[in-house]
Amino acid sequence: MRWMWIDRVVELVPRQRLVAVKNVSLAEEQLHDHFEASGDLPALPIMPASLIIEGMAQTAGILVGHAQDFREKVILAKVSKAELAGEVAPGFTLRYTATIIQMDTNGASTSGLVELIDPARPGQATKLGEINLIFSHLDQNMGGTEYPEHNFVFGEGFKTLLRTSGY
Repeated sequence: MRWMWIDRVVELVPRQRLVAVKNVSLAEEQLHDHFEASGDLPALPIMPASLIIEGMAQTAGILVGHAQDFREKVILAKVSKAELAGEVAPGFTLRYTATIIQMDTNGASTSGLVELIDPARPGQATKLGEINLIFSHLDQNMGGTEYPEHNFVFGEGFKTLLRTSGY
């Protein structure tokens, strides 16, 4: 994984729930193109919805991978629900809460809550949306297909994130 769309894990209940946060900053290059100034309109930097969904996928993927001590190559198989009601501007914090609904040897389904924390109200969060995802254990479901032995899904970036978050 080359890009991390979460900054820190703040809670982990193995095989049940993981909570992560993402601080949205103007230092992030994708905000400068989404949406840049045009004509008489000023720039309107907002976090793209696809990257918010990816943040939830990383949060829930870590939860699913952690359940088997990262021995499985966990990949996103399906976005079964993605509803976001609003935009996220620089200075705001996203809080992702992923919960395992069902898990077996083939994969897992998760439900996700995305909340927005306004810098003017740091102790309060408002619901931004829900993102439900289905994950597959790659080696269990792609019989006969050759993949590298090492876990290329959960690289050093994720391990460092968990370690620096205290997990």
